[in-house]
Amino acid sequence: MFTIRGPRLVGMQIRPRPLEMWRSAAQLVWTRWEDFLQAPPETRARAFAAYLSALDAEAAAAAEMALAPSTSRA
Repeated sequence: MFTIRGPRLVGMQIRPRPLEMWRSAAQLVWTRWEDFLQAPPETRARAFAAYLSALDAEAAAAAEMALAPSTSRA
């Protein structure tokens, strides 16, 4: 049996951490909302659809963050 010592870096270079993913998704929600508020009438429906899509992405990121193992040590 082999023992590997050192920091756990599994997946760290491949995927952003769940908290970073959620923060990015939450920022996109605000950006899309602002886009919707400033959209001219002819593109308002499309801007609102983009906002709803951003909300869905934020919810998915929040769910993934909730399922991620905690990195804090007690």
